[in-house]
Amino acid sequence: MNSLGRILDLNLSDGTWSLSPFPEDIVYQFLGGRGFNVCYLYNQIPPGTDPLGDENLLMFSPGLLTGTAVPASSRVHINALSPQTGLIGSSNVGGDFGITLRFCGIQSFIVRGQASHPVYLVIQDGSVEIKDGQFLWGLDTWETEERIKEELDDEAVKIMSIGPGGENGALFAAIVAERDHAAGRTGLGTVMGSKNLKAIVVKSRNRKPPVLSENSRESIKKFVRKIRKASDFKFVSDYGGAGYVKWCDDMNMLASQNYRSRRFESIDGIDGRNLKKHVVRLRSCRYCPIKCKADLQFNGEKQKEEINIRPEFESMVALGSKCGLRDLATVVRLDNLCTRMGLDTISAGSAIAFAMDIYDRGILSLTDTGGIDLSWGNGQAMETLIRQMAYRQGIGAVLSQGIQRASKAFGNNTERFAPHVKGLELAGYHPSGIMGTALGYAISSRGRDFNNIYATMEYKWTAEQATREFGTPLAINLHSVQGKGLLVKRAMIVGIVLDCLGLCKVPLLSLLCRFNLETEAELSTALTGLPLKAQVLFKAGERVANLEKLFNLKHDKDNCSDYLPAMFTKTEVFAGEQERPAVQLTPMLKDFYQAMGWDEHGRPKKNTLNKLQLNPEGQVFQD
Repeated sequence: MNSLGRILDLNLSDGTWSLSPFPEDIVYQFLGGRGFNVCYLYNQIPPGTDPLGDENLLMFSPGLLTGTAVPASSRVHINALSPQTGLIGSSNVGGDFGITLRFCGIQSFIVRGQASHPVYLVIQDGSVEIKDGQFLWGLDTWETEERIKEELDDEAVKIMSIGPGGENGALFAAIVAERDHAAGRTGLGTVMGSKNLKAIVVKSRNRKPPVLSENSRESIKKFVRKIRKASDFKFVSDYGGAGYVKWCDDMNMLASQNYRSRRFESIDGIDGRNLKKHVVRLRSCRYCPIKCKADLQFNGEKQKEEINIRPEFESMVALGSKCGLRDLATVVRLDNLCTRMGLDTISAGSAIAFAMDIYDRGILSLTDTGGIDLSWGNGQAMETLIRQMAYRQGIGAVLSQGIQRASKAFGNNTERFAPHVKGLELAGYHPSGIMGTALGYAISSRGRDFNNIYATMEYKWTAEQATREFGTPLAINLHSVQGKGLLVKRAMIVGIVLDCLGLCKVPLLSLLCRFNLETEAELSTALTGLPLKAQVLFKAGERVANLEKLFNLKHDKDNCSDYLPAMFTKTEVFAGEQERPAVQLTPMLKDFYQAMGWDEHGRPKKNTLNKLQLNPEGQVFQD
């Protein structure tokens, strides 16, 4: 059996830390990663907690399979009370950080309190050291990593850090791991900055996964064969997520110019497939055969510092078509700048697009912007705003608080043009063009993006599959509301389970697109030695989904309702649109709530909680 490891609990206020066993009984209820985090936080964070105060907890938990030899099993899930939304803060990141944390024997790392001055942590096997971080404060994430490796004289360490965005309190600050892996959503880098925690370093003498049994080896080989045989395997290997921007435009669902349109007239200029000629090195998370990461060089650049990282799909859209930017090299440069500044690219790009939209409508003037020309596609203005957001200067200080707060600050009824759900900016699919995504945007527990409700079956499954699983072939009709409640429930629960196991969604949900958890159950059982059959995984995922809803109701019942922004519901905002997801949202919400066992307001019913063995009045996890 693969050891479950221990819980490392650190209090930055007094420097004390402790280790305790990870409870095996919790595995059957909540698995690891995301599930364990929300279970723990539900009990530990009282209502009224200041997300930027010392009572908030910041948790880093690898999944149950993280650190094993399973391909794409490198993920670590990070949670806290979000300063951006006031609800569950949740983000997921790959790379080697989570793997090395597991090699240290750590299944979950809890950070409490606030340091009196900037610090960074060094975790090595069974110990943690708090080191002075004053010399790192003010550095961007790439500089931070370089300086720490120099300071420790160790190139092998794995590092998570924040940039100026997290230090200065931009509410959508990211935590960046190993230069190009970002836990971007819901402002967890802001929480880390509020704790005066600049970086976390992990190192271990153990650099190999547990020895495999014959059964484990065969399960892994079978999984790799499935990945390599997937129809899109070569495409993703060649182009990464950036390659799907043109496809999304062709599907008439690309968010463009702050969602004014579902098509981008200059799509050829930001077609991510054109980046292939600039690739100098392909990379992947450990053991993953896909290699969806890439280093780029433009115009014969030779220096190390001139290496660019290829953006992912969401970054391409947020900083490209959403802002009307038509130059591919500039999109890459701005994406890399966000990473260095420690800002979530989706929220940063969306905030810029929002500002450009109301500037174009004459609501913001040059005086309001401090002389910055916010015309669509102005790359130089975008760079200025990114830096301003990171340092909370000028109009960027307003935008750094997120679209929900910025629209209130600007006034003039600009909420009509603010694309957020529960305070979190929307992702790259335009909800008017794809009903399952529209429903997913509305009900996502952390606020809206695509990764939380990864409903690729909506456009990849056959009518026969949809009929068999959801009772109607219309479930895969992008413009139909039929069957979407069951489809989105399935997507949500499967996504949660992958976050609990530490598995990447690209191979399993983008490439294989099976959503039955059979492969995941086989791998989990083989690698952990625990009888984690598919039905056990589904039950755990459903339990986590309900507990996240309870967490949100506990902390802000008024802000956690399920809706779509006014810009997709009011005809005066976008006159002429015929198919409005808001008009169709009500029946989809009804179907989803019924599928979940929730009432008409989206609250879990008592009998549903009883079936899941959840008690909202008492603790669901005991220390």
